[in-house]
Amino acid sequence: MPLFNLFDKFHQIVRQLRYRYDSRETLNVHDEYDMQNLLHSLLHLYFDDIRPEEWTPSYAGKSSRMDFLLKDYKIIIEVKKTRKGLTERELGTQLIDDIARYKSHPDCETLLCFTYDPEGLIGNPRGLENDLNRQEENGLNVKVIIRP
Repeated sequence: MPLFNLFDKFHQIVRQLRYRYDSRETLNVHDEYDMQNLLHSLLHLYFDDIRPEEWTPSYAGKSSRMDFLLKDYKIIIEVKKTRKGLTERELGTQLIDDIARYKSHPDCETLLCFTYDPEGLIGNPRGLENDLNRQEENGLNVKVIIRP
Protein backbone atom coordinates (compact mmCIF):
# COMPACT_ATOMS: atom_id res chain seq x y z
CA MET A 1 0.00 0.00 0.00
CA PRO A 2 1.51 3.37 -0.99
CA LEU A 3 0.39 4.91 2.29
CA PHE A 4 2.90 2.87 4.29
CA ASN A 5 5.72 4.05 2.04
CA LEU A 6 4.53 7.63 2.55
CA PHE A 7 4.49 7.18 6.33
CA ASP A 8 7.93 5.55 6.26
CA LYS A 9 9.39 8.44 4.22
CA PHE A 10 7.54 11.27 5.99
CA HIS A 11 10.46 12.25 8.23
CA GLN A 12 12.84 12.28 5.28
CA ILE A 13 10.43 14.56 3.38
CA VAL A 14 10.14 16.91 6.39
CA ARG A 15 13.93 17.10 6.67
CA GLN A 16 14.34 17.79 2.96
CA LEU A 17 11.86 20.67 3.12
CA ARG A 18 14.03 22.39 5.73
CA TYR A 19 16.89 22.89 3.30
CA ARG A 20 16.08 25.62 0.80
CA TYR A 21 18.37 27.59 -1.45
CA ASP A 22 19.42 30.94 -0.03
CA SER A 23 17.63 30.24 3.28
CA ARG A 24 14.20 30.75 1.70
CA GLU A 25 11.06 30.18 3.72
CA THR A 26 9.80 26.66 3.95
CA LEU A 27 7.21 24.53 5.69
CA ASN A 28 8.36 23.45 9.13
CA VAL A 29 6.43 20.73 10.90
CA HIS A 30 6.15 22.17 14.40
CA ASP A 31 2.80 20.70 15.38
CA GLU A 32 -0.01 18.40 14.34
CA TYR A 33 -1.60 21.05 12.08
CA ASP A 34 1.62 21.40 10.09
CA MET A 35 1.79 17.63 9.84
CA GLN A 36 -1.79 17.40 8.60
CA ASN A 37 -1.12 20.08 6.00
CA LEU A 38 1.94 18.32 4.59
CA LEU A 39 0.34 14.88 4.70
CA HIS A 40 -2.77 16.18 2.95
CA SER A 41 -0.59 17.53 0.14
CA LEU A 42 1.28 14.24 -0.17
CA LEU A 43 -1.91 12.17 -0.22
CA HIS A 44 -2.77 13.83 -3.54
CA LEU A 45 0.01 11.75 -5.10
CA TYR A 46 -2.19 8.66 -4.74
CA PHE A 47 -5.78 9.77 -4.11
CA ASP A 48 -8.24 12.15 -5.73
CA ASP A 49 -11.03 12.13 -3.13
CA ILE A 50 -9.50 13.12 0.21
CA ARG A 51 -11.98 14.34 2.76
CA PRO A 52 -10.33 16.23 5.59
CA GLU A 53 -11.96 16.70 8.97
CA GLU A 54 -15.13 14.69 8.44
CA TRP A 55 -17.31 14.38 11.55
CA THR A 56 -17.42 11.02 13.32
CA PRO A 57 -20.50 9.40 14.80
CA SER A 58 -21.09 10.22 18.46
CA TYR A 59 -19.11 8.08 20.91
CA ALA A 60 -19.45 8.38 24.69
CA GLY A 61 -21.62 11.44 24.24
CA LYS A 62 -19.33 13.38 21.94
CA SER A 63 -18.29 13.42 18.32
CA SER A 64 -15.06 14.63 16.82
CA ARG A 65 -13.44 15.16 13.47
CA MET A 66 -11.34 12.54 11.77
CA ASP A 67 -8.24 13.84 10.03
CA PHE A 68 -8.70 12.22 6.61
CA LEU A 69 -11.28 9.98 5.00
CA LEU A 70 -10.44 8.15 1.78
CA LYS A 71 -14.05 7.24 1.11
CA ASP A 72 -13.48 5.24 -2.09
CA TYR A 73 -11.14 2.94 -0.16
CA LYS A 74 -13.00 3.03 3.20
CA ILE A 75 -9.82 4.19 4.92
CA ILE A 76 -9.62 6.70 7.75
CA ILE A 77 -6.26 8.23 8.59
CA GLU A 78 -5.83 9.64 12.07
CA VAL A 79 -2.62 11.62 12.63
CA LYS A 80 -0.78 12.53 15.79
CA LYS A 81 2.50 14.32 16.40
CA THR A 82 4.43 13.74 19.58
CA ARG A 83 5.34 16.66 21.78
CA LYS A 84 6.76 17.23 25.21
CA GLY A 85 4.15 16.26 27.75
CA LEU A 86 2.47 13.67 25.51
CA THR A 87 3.51 10.46 27.21
CA GLU A 88 3.49 7.03 25.66
CA ARG A 89 0.59 6.14 27.95
CA GLU A 90 -1.43 9.21 26.92
CA LEU A 91 -0.77 8.53 23.24
CA GLY A 92 -1.92 4.94 23.75
CA THR A 93 -5.10 6.15 25.46
CA GLN A 94 -5.83 8.60 22.63
CA LEU A 95 -5.35 5.87 20.03
CA ILE A 96 -7.58 3.44 21.95
CA ASP A 97 -10.27 6.15 22.04
CA ASP A 98 -9.85 6.74 18.30
CA ILE A 99 -10.20 3.03 17.57
CA ALA A 100 -13.41 2.83 19.63
CA ARG A 101 -14.78 5.95 17.92
CA TYR A 102 -14.20 4.70 14.37
CA LYS A 103 -15.55 1.16 14.90
CA SER A 104 -19.04 2.32 14.06
CA HIS A 105 -18.19 4.64 11.18
CA PRO A 106 -19.92 3.36 8.03
CA ASP A 107 -17.05 4.43 5.75
CA CYS A 108 -14.27 2.82 7.77
CA GLU A 109 -12.95 -0.65 7.06
CA THR A 110 -9.32 0.33 7.73
CA LEU A 111 -8.10 2.76 10.36
CA LEU A 112 -4.53 3.97 9.94
CA CYS A 113 -3.19 5.80 12.99
CA PHE A 114 -0.01 7.58 11.92
CA THR A 115 2.05 9.15 14.68
CA TYR A 116 5.00 11.32 13.72
CA ASP A 117 7.67 11.15 16.42
CA PRO A 118 10.65 13.14 15.09
CA GLU A 119 12.34 13.51 18.47
CA GLY A 120 11.95 9.83 19.42
CA LEU A 121 9.83 10.61 22.48
CA ILE A 122 8.06 7.26 22.37
CA GLY A 123 10.36 4.82 24.14
CA ASN A 124 9.03 1.61 22.58
CA PRO A 125 7.21 2.50 19.35
CA ARG A 126 7.13 -1.09 18.02
CA GLY A 127 5.65 -2.30 21.29
CA LEU A 128 2.88 0.31 21.19
CA GLU A 129 2.18 -0.55 17.54
CA ASN A 130 2.01 -4.27 18.35
CA ASP A 131 -0.31 -3.66 21.31
CA LEU A 132 -2.78 -1.65 19.23
CA ASN A 133 -2.65 -3.28 15.77
CA ARG A 134 -5.67 -5.52 15.43
CA GLN A 135 -8.54 -6.87 13.43
CA GLU A 136 -11.73 -5.94 15.28
CA GLU A 137 -14.70 -8.31 15.50
CA ASN A 138 -16.73 -6.05 13.22
CA GLY A 139 -14.01 -6.37 10.54
CA LEU A 140 -12.26 -3.06 11.22
CA ASN A 141 -8.56 -3.40 10.44
CA VAL A 142 -6.46 -1.16 12.72
CA LYS A 143 -2.87 -0.36 11.86
CA VAL A 144 -0.79 1.92 14.09
CA ILE A 145 2.34 3.42 12.54
CA ILE A 146 4.83 5.41 14.63
CA ARG A 147 7.72 6.94 12.72
CA PRO A 148 10.34 8.91 11.94
